[in-house]
Amino acid sequence: MNQFHSLITSRVGLTQALLVALLAGCGGGDDPMAASPGAGVSAVNLRTAASFGAFGGTAGVSNQGINTVVNGNLGTTAACTLVTGIHDAANVYTQTTLNVGSVSGSVNCAPPAPGTAATLDIATQARADALTAYNDLAAMPRGSDPGAGQLGGLVLPAAVYTSAGATFAITTGDLTLDARGDANAVWVFQSAAALTVGQSATPRNVLLINGAQAKNVFWQVGSAARIEDGSSMVGTIIAPAGVTISTPGQTAQTTLTGRAIALTASVTMVNTTIVAP
Repeated sequence: MNQFHSLITSRVGLTQALLVALLAGCGGGDDPMAASPGAGVSAVNLRTAASFGAFGGTAGVSNQGINTVVNGNLGTTAACTLVTGIHDAANVYTQTTLNVGSVSGSVNCAPPAPGTAATLDIATQARADALTAYNDLAAMPRGSDPGAGQLGGLVLPAAVYTSAGATFAITTGDLTLDARGDANAVWVFQSAAALTVGQSATPRNVLLINGAQAKNVFWQVGSAARIEDGSSMVGTIIAPAGVTISTPGQTAQTTLTGRAIALTASVTMVNTTIVAP
C-alpha cells in the first residue's frame, strides 16, 4: 500500500512539474503575442510641455508655406519677433502671403507684444518641463540597436532602443511599431547625436499597428532632428539643437503626430501638419 501511495505521489509531482514548465514556456519563444520586451517601460511625464505641438527652445519657431497647421500650443522663450509665418486666434506673427501657418492653441513667447510676462512664464515652465523629460529619457537603461542605427524596414515591439553609433535614421524604408495588442506599450529611442527621417524626394513613415499610440513614442535626440519632405513621423521629439521639418520651397505636406520640441535651437517648418497627441 505504501508503495502504491509513493508511486501516485511521484507521478502527480512529475505532472505538476511538467505543467509548470509548459506554462513558463508560454511567455517567450517565437509566439507573436508573447509579452512585449517593453512591457516595463513607462511613458515619460511631459508635464506642461505636453500641450505644445511645437516648441522652439530659446531661439524661436518659423514657418514657410501656406499649409502649416499646428494642433496644440506653440512656444519659445525667445522674443515673439522670432516667431514667424504663424498666427493663432488672437495674434499674427510676421506672416506674409507665402508664409501662413495656423495654431489651434495659443502662441507663448517673450515680450515685446504680443508677448507678455505671463506668456513668457508659460514658455519658461514648458521648457523646464521638457528638459526634465529629456533627462528622464536619457537616464533610462540603454537598449538594443537592432538595425545598427538604421530603423527603416524594421518592425519593433515596445522597448528602449539605443543607437550604438549615436545616430538613428529612418531612410531605407518605413519603421513599424507593433504594440501586440497593448495600448499602453511604450517606445523610447535614445540617440546621442542626430535623428533623420526620410531623404530628399524619398519620404519615409513611422507606422503604428496592433494598438500602438503616438502618445507613447519618445525620441531623445542628443543634437538635432530632421524630418524630410512628405514624411510621416510619430512621437514626441526632444532635441537640444533643434527640429527641422521639410525644406524651403517644398509643397509636399509633412506630418508629425506628436511634438517637435527643441531645448535651445529653433523649430522650423515648411508645409507641416503637427498633431499633438
